[in-house]
Amino acid sequence: MSTDLLNPLLERPLALHPQVALRPEPFGALAYHYGNRRLVFLQHADMVAVARALADHATLAEALDACGVDRRRWPSFTKAVESLMKSEIIVER
Repeated sequence: MSTDLLNPLLERPLALHPQVALRPEPFGALAYHYGNRRLVFLQHADMVAVARALADHATLAEALDACGVDRRRWPSFTKAVESLMKSEIIVER
């Protein structure tokens, strides 16, 4: 198993911050945080699907599986989620 698949972030329960709204766009979505006023671009529809699915699954890994994300792409998704957590778009539940 790849060490990237052992990333501890994959086992964390995550969700969109309650003050975040996603607005669909042709490229993916805009995520706006009403609390800190940050605007973030989600540049892929599959990342938008994962972000929306997080609260419905026990872990990030389960959300990625449920959205059909190929495991070879998980390292890029964990990096994106880490970035979204720094912006407080995604939070731990």
